[in-house]
Amino acid sequence: MAIPKLQAYALPESHDIPKNKVDWAFEPQRAALLIHDMQDYFVSFWGENCPMMAQVIANIAALRDYCKQHNIPVYYTAQPKEQSDEDRALLNDMWGPGLTRSPEQQKVVDRLTPDADDTVLVKWRYSAFHRSPLEQMLKESGRNQLIITGVYAHIGCMTTATDAFMRDIKPFMVADALADFSRDEHLMSLKYVAGRSGRVVMTEELLPAPIPASKAALREVILPLLDESDEPFDDDNLIDYGLDSVRMMALAARWRKVHGDIDFVMLAKNPTIDAWWKLLSREVK
Repeated sequence: MAIPKLQAYALPESHDIPKNKVDWAFEPQRAALLIHDMQDYFVSFWGENCPMMAQVIANIAALRDYCKQHNIPVYYTAQPKEQSDEDRALLNDMWGPGLTRSPEQQKVVDRLTPDADDTVLVKWRYSAFHRSPLEQMLKESGRNQLIITGVYAHIGCMTTATDAFMRDIKPFMVADALADFSRDEHLMSLKYVAGRSGRVVMTEELLPAPIPASKAALREVILPLLDESDEPFDDDNLIDYGLDSVRMMALAARWRKVHGDIDFVMLAKNPTIDAWWKLLSREVK
């Protein structure tokens, strides 16, 4: 009845994306980001230090950073730690008491902690729209596209995508920023949404060109990712300025699309703008 212990699997890649029935263009000025149920409780079923989940979180973090830079609103869903039997209703039959047995795991995972200007919606059922002001908030802000990330792909994420479609809100399911009980169920959710209720994309499709054109452009990419108000010099260690491992992993994933040898270890070995520009400005082979 409860969620089982989950095993990591290979996340979908570009060649796994099913044929989309619609070709909606992503419009940042019309979009909002949904980070769905990324609470300690739901993520804990993969155990600690799961590489697959680290990559999913890094991809979500990259999308969130992009949204922050482009004034795209960010929404979270989170189940409350206290839920009466009346509130849970049939969820008790299907999943048991769920998160209410582990209230200490109610918060969103540390690496995706909501900012003060983000909206956290109380989650009651599979769809993020159920008993929430999400539809009204989107429409009042002129947003009719919803980027969907989080867990679990074939349950809440797929249901939210379909519910969005029925409310004339275009869902964009981000294949490699989702996780599920299994790869088969993950791919099933993508196939359903691509053919019935939305568009399935990869993280990289929603982000700008992966490689900055100059060292100055690289600096513009890095500065919003830092916690410190002071700007680093080109040879300063970026970790000292608050650059964390999740954002570094997201950068590595983006830049690896052009330079296949770039990985997290390479960036972490010498985390400076000078060193990274030297890596990025190499001739592509």
